[in-house]
Amino acid sequence: MQPAIPSSYSSDLTRPADRATDWRLGIPTYIYAVVFSSLCIVWGLLWDIMWHMSIGRDGLFAPPHLLMYVGAVVAGLFSGFKILQLTFRKNDPGRRESVRFWGVFYSSLGAMYCVWGALAMLTSAPFDDWWHNTYGLDVQILTPPHTVLLLGMMTVQFGAMIGVLALQNRNADASVKATGENRLFFDRQALRLRVLFGISAGLLLAVLFTLLAEKLGNWRSHHSSYYITAAIAFPVYLLAVGRASMLRYPITIICFIYLFTMLIPSWILPLFPATPRLGPVLNPITHYQAFVFPLLLFVPGFLLDRLLERVNPPDGTRRMNDWALAGVAAVLFVGALLAVQWYFGAFTLQSPLARNWFFLANSWSYSDDPNWAYRYDFHPSLLEAPAGFVKGIGIALACAFVSARIGLLWGNWMKRVQR
Repeated sequence: MQPAIPSSYSSDLTRPADRATDWRLGIPTYIYAVVFSSLCIVWGLLWDIMWHMSIGRDGLFAPPHLLMYVGAVVAGLFSGFKILQLTFRKNDPGRRESVRFWGVFYSSLGAMYCVWGALAMLTSAPFDDWWHNTYGLDVQILTPPHTVLLLGMMTVQFGAMIGVLALQNRNADASVKATGENRLFFDRQALRLRVLFGISAGLLLAVLFTLLAEKLGNWRSHHSSYYITAAIAFPVYLLAVGRASMLRYPITIICFIYLFTMLIPSWILPLFPATPRLGPVLNPITHYQAFVFPLLLFVPGFLLDRLLERVNPPDGTRRMNDWALAGVAAVLFVGALLAVQWYFGAFTLQSPLARNWFFLANSWSYSDDPNWAYRYDFHPSLLEAPAGFVKGIGIALACAFVSARIGLLWGNWMKRVQR
């Protein structure tokens, strides 16, 4: 006779009878599906950008678009089925951990976000095709249809992350009451959920960086606007997921997941042939061109992890209030990012050692002049006098403080999510 599962344990995490053969470890299939969808969305987006850099015009059913649509359809179908299951099975115990919306439907927060995001993504597809037919090739990432698409992508990815987070939090509550065999099973389940949360958070971070890539290219790393943009966008997210995650060094791990999520397509796709299909062709290429080398966020991420570990040790004590913590986190983030990216940005832009498949510095769009004087140097408009740069870094510190404080509040909410 097996030990009983604690009565507080969610129906979404019901233990299977045969643990040895259960690859899911009792985690619902739709959770794996939406995390897979998140990966399809990120790599489809990066492939689409590299398609624009290498080939030009793409149709509604171009391969990168199809990969993104797969992500949207899988997330929408699996999450939609989960919502219908909770809605029409009136005695489903999962309703206890669900939210009711529109007065009819029952859903977890994660599934609800995934469905909304999938609908936005699929709606943006014909809008984007019409935009291309009307206005021609995109010259920037944030066109109106791309904005709808990116919002849909991030909503699906946020739904995946929240879906895993709710199960992680419920698992933690149930494992406290478990003993013996059940406790061992819950520990294995907890590890799987922590890893899934790290992956989903890293994938969302990759899309966030891609959204801001035009402002965060290494050619801007000697201008204060680069650090202001990073200070607004990243502390809020990194501290939120760092506080919510139960991994050891969560921010560092999430930053490495984001880094390799960005780099793997840029390392692989240039191995394949690609020729421009739309003029003017100023750079006659024969293979895919890689995207940019991302920010080395794992450096400030590691410092933030160490800070959170010292301020909030495992025994549950809190040695610093969140206002002071946000101030210290802001200084660490901006200082570490400046120390790393100032030199790394110069290396990837100016050094011949960076012009290879690994650092991606030789990547150049077919529509750009390969002989441009500032291809491998900082443009004068992206350099500042010392006084202006110092003032800009001061603004970055202030922005990072506000961003960090909001991130800590968001993280406190995420730690309580169980629906």
